Amino acid sequence: MHNYHSSMLSKSDTKYIQSLHQKKFRDVENSFFAEGNKVVLDLLQSNQLDCLHIFGLEDWLHDNEAVLRKNYQGPLQVVLQHELEKISGLHTPNQVLAVFSKAHPKPVMPNDKISLLLDDIQDPGNMGTIIRIADWFGINHIICSTHCADIYNPKVIQSTMGSLSRVNILYTNLLDFVNDHNTIKTFAAALNGKDVTTISGIKEGLLIIGNESKGINANLLQIVNEKITIPRLGAAESLNAAVATGIILSHITS
Repeated sequence: MHNYHSSMLSKSDTKYIQSLHQKKFRDVENSFFAEGNKVVLDLLQSNQLDCLHIFGLEDWLHDNEAVLRKNYQGPLQVVLQHELEKISGLHTPNQVLAVFSKAHPKPVMPNDKISLLLDDIQDPGNMGTIIRIADWFGINHIICSTHCADIYNPKVIQSTMGSLSRVNILYTNLLDFVNDHNTIKTFAAALNGKDVTTISGIKEGLLIIGNESKGINANLLQIVNEKITIPRLGAAESLNAAVATGIILSHITS
């Protein structure tokens, strides 16, 4: 006995999910959507986010119903391929779309650990990849400036690949945050600083990564303790922000 609905996708559901493509409606509804087998199942199984609704192709719901029901008792809505295309943010929709409530940011306790500070990271792909990188290196907290990309942007959700549920993310004024935690050493990724390959074994610190084109705001750069640089061997003008984050974390945490 399958307990899912197989009626046509209603106009109100279609309109609701389409509205979640825009930040202002995600803020109003306090919810977001995730797509695809891996991302949806990862977010569900984390038990960190409340799932509100699941829309899936009939075969996918049938194959995954037992797994879904371990963490979710709400409605399972069968959708047809063309209906999924209507609500999807992907070029090729991927079998399932789920709506979740946004996470409640937990208080950040940056002592005895490395935390990431993101200063106006605006590309959703970069933002999602940085969240995944933080998850890989066991970074529990990411503190974002108020002009960073929205972590609930569909492109961010896709590129986090489920890491969103394992990293606590807070939006705030970075200058105030650094000043409030001035007993913790701050490191800034910059073009002229200490060679990152000479730094290792850091157990506590705030690592600041700047905007893709402008770098770190000057007022923030003035109060950091140490600038660190990835040595350039070739002729490229700059490194992608997410790539730089991964390289720096790889060195300083080892």
